[in-house]
Amino acid sequence: MILGISGSPRKKATEYVLTEALKMLEERGFETKFFTVRGKQISPCQHCDYCLRHKKCRIEDDMQELYEMLGEARGIIMATPVYNGGVSAQIKAVMDRCRALVAADYDFFRGKVGMAIAVGGDRIGGQEFAIQQILTFYILNGIIPVSGGSFGANLGATFWSKDTLEGVKEDEEGFRSLRKTVKRFAEMLKMLEGV
Repeated sequence: MILGISGSPRKKATEYVLTEALKMLEERGFETKFFTVRGKQISPCQHCDYCLRHKKCRIEDDMQELYEMLGEARGIIMATPVYNGGVSAQIKAVMDRCRALVAADYDFFRGKVGMAIAVGGDRIGGQEFAIQQILTFYILNGIIPVSGGSFGANLGATFWSKDTLEGVKEDEEGFRSLRKTVKRFAEMLKMLEGV
């Protein structure tokens, strides 16, 4: 199963692009699931070290639902709007709260495949830096990071929304980067399955 995580508190550009990515993967025969932070209560990590001692997070909130989905996932797509040149606070909270999973099982994420999507209101608004933050999370946790490769999707899929849903739908270059990234993501998953 491929899990798409939308890190936007709004139902607009980022969520739209992520659902399009999941449709592309479904067309390639993959089962997908969608999770959004929108309307969810996900507190930031308090770095209290409870998870190191008790092998679970002491905060009981909507991360519990996501923890279960992450366990089932073979592939993970994190999509974030760009806030102040980086990831949203919501997707950062998701990443930080995953510390509890690794505290319980150091190899929890090892061998899963990950890709990233960043949607900015400006063409050059911090999309690549936001993607680097997500890829760093993947690398630190043993997730195999996949980009779209050179010539248009160097680190992953980047979009210019012009701060509107209509704007992101018109971003042909963004969708080219998404198609390239999804293609390589699907190829890596199939390679690891031995298909």
